[in-house]
Amino acid sequence: MTAQQSSPRGSPEAQGPEAQGSYVAQGKPFERDARYITDRITRDGHDGWPVEADRYRLIAARACPWANRTLIVRRLLGLEDAISVGMPGPVHDERSWTFDLDADGLDPVLRIHWLQQAYFARFPDYPRGITVPTIVDVPSGAVVTNDFAQMTIDFSLEWSQFHRPGAPQLYPQRLRDEIDEVNDRVYREVNNGVYRAGFAGSQTAYNDAYTQLFEALDWLSERLAARRYLVGDTITEADVRLFTTLVRFDAVYHGHFKCNRSKLTEMPVLWAYARDLYQTPGFGDTIDFAQIKEHYYVVHRDVNPSGIVPTGPDLTGWLTAHGREQLGGSPFGAGTAPGPVRADERVTDPHSPASW
Repeated sequence: MTAQQSSPRGSPEAQGPEAQGSYVAQGKPFERDARYITDRITRDGHDGWPVEADRYRLIAARACPWANRTLIVRRLLGLEDAISVGMPGPVHDERSWTFDLDADGLDPVLRIHWLQQAYFARFPDYPRGITVPTIVDVPSGAVVTNDFAQMTIDFSLEWSQFHRPGAPQLYPQRLRDEIDEVNDRVYREVNNGVYRAGFAGSQTAYNDAYTQLFEALDWLSERLAARRYLVGDTITEADVRLFTTLVRFDAVYHGHFKCNRSKLTEMPVLWAYARDLYQTPGFGDTIDFAQIKEHYYVVHRDVNPSGIVPTGPDLTGWLTAHGREQLGGSPFGAGTAPGPVRADERVTDPHSPASW
């Protein structure tokens, strides 16, 4: 995901030390540009993009919480054989996210260095930020969509013919209204709330974002005190969306974004809930803390001018017992857990619990 900057060709979260983006507008609250490419890949192909195995490539940086959602859902549903994945590195140059983790600096399927090239293949004068997650049409090399909120819903509903046996129902019909209601508040006050605090350009804007964030976290703690999952008795889309913010909270948002009333580890219900999910196959095995920290602390130079990446926090607690089983429920309901992570998609950071 990106925030916006004044330049029409780039995006602040696509800036490396060579060309720093501006995230904070002095005197103003942070406002995310939510104008995405809203084409959808559907079974009937009504937008011109029919569901088709091996045709599309998901571009999703591990560092980004919004992209992290798609990695989790893709794995939970078993879509690895249907939708390939490319992973940009956590730190970028002035043009966009780059495939600097690949040996030759090129995505091995799309054969591009900058994700920007896929955007320009379809929109030569694309005027907004180059964001992840993005889905690219492999035959044309052109971007299809970067509408992250719709993307995971479509993975559940439109790609069902390619789900693995035992895949969970992440967006079941009977719970959709409640999931949507929870997701709306979580997005406004938590997922985007940490950015509103971190990129606030005035004390008033920061105070407002901070207050709403911790009021929402208190609401979530109360909601989860007697129930294992946010909606229903199995994991759903709502849990995926909250998890990617919680897992980054102590490593990034508490210090870097000044969300410092409490650490996650000091909020007992949410800390146990987050550990429960982290230890569920499909969640923690997508998390690379080194990439997460490098992205935020190196890229956001107007928030962290030195570019110094903190050594902490201690990650060993993520694998400790959480006790949430006593609340009932089952992560996959009548389904099953996904199998082992593919060798070429494993987290390689030796300091991350996901690789232990």
